Amino acid sequence: MTAPVFVVEEVPAGPRFVLDGAEGRHAVSVKRLNPGEEVVLTDGRGAWAEAVVEAAEGRDRLVVAVSATGEEPEPEVTITVVQALPKGDRGEVAVETMTETGVDAIVPWQASRCITQWRGDRGAKSLAKWRSTAREAGKQSRRVRFPEVAEAMSTKQVAALLAGADLAVVLHEDRDAPSEALAGTDLPESGSVVLVVGPEGGVSPEELAAFAAAGARTCRLGRSVLRTSTAGTAAAAVLLARTGRWS
Repeated sequence: MTAPVFVVEEVPAGPRFVLDGAEGRHAVSVKRLNPGEEVVLTDGRGAWAEAVVEAAEGRDRLVVAVSATGEEPEPEVTITVVQALPKGDRGEVAVETMTETGVDAIVPWQASRCITQWRGDRGAKSLAKWRSTAREAGKQSRRVRFPEVAEAMSTKQVAALLAGADLAVVLHEDRDAPSEALAGTDLPESGSVVLVVGPEGGVSPEELAAFAAAGARTCRLGRSVLRTSTAGTAAAAVLLARTGRWS
């Protein structure tokens, strides 16, 4: 089994480090780590340290000896998923599985056909949940570079994001609309890929037109229609398998 990951503000250079606070409590009281077991410390931005547990102090302090440090380079091809706001807790499900799959950034999108609305305190709480989910899923999947979860964007802002991408794609479920298979789309050797996932009601014609004007192409995953909360994960898996990051 791979070593569990814990998040720190700054990755220690060594030789010893005390993991405390919420992360230390989780390591000592939940994981019940013992001397000799290995852990990984990360700032979630690519820096990491491998360490070995020396002792547990109380209920929330873990003393570790740092054995190695490093930094994971940014991928040559980054994948950003623009996720239309799903109903209920499906947004957290989408963020969790996309993080585990390996996406680099997630952008909440207030599409015109979204039933869920992020306004005021509700929007701030929902964004905080998405960010917390990405952090926990990053730890669970043993990542050391967690995806950034951006502020919610409007359609106009998403169009500007697409215009700056090296490859911009909108997933579209209409079989009669002109589109190409995502699995056959030419990928850039480096740069950014931005993938738009619409709401359950689909991307509106006006939104499609705005995204097409920004240079986005419409693509389909296959014959079946996926929920908005699973489409981004499936599409990211298709792209990641082709970038070589899964090899």
